[in-house]
Amino acid sequence: MSVTPDNDNAPDEPLIFIVIGKAYETDGDAEGVDIHVMLRAPDDDTAVREALNALAEEGFLEADLDQIGTLDGIPDEEPHASAYQGALEGEVAIIRFG
Repeated sequence: MSVTPDNDNAPDEPLIFIVIGKAYETDGDAEGVDIHVMLRAPDDDTAVREALNALAEEGFLEADLDQIGTLDGIPDEEPHASAYQGALEGEVAIIRFG
């Protein structure tokens, strides 16, 4: 007889993370670009790793990540609402400011 354990800690919906920080496109780039990265991941370590990989693929050389958290639902305003939808579909969305 097989019994599947019930884990109360498992989320009902996928975890959508938002990572907030600053990314740099060149070595001498003192200002950098403020960024929000939204993605689906099983935990925060994976979210940080995938966010850094996505930033590198977009040509950023360095990033200072300041905050990480999960979103409780779809944001009300763009561009975060579209980025959230993309994250639900498995994309990594990078929102650039400035």
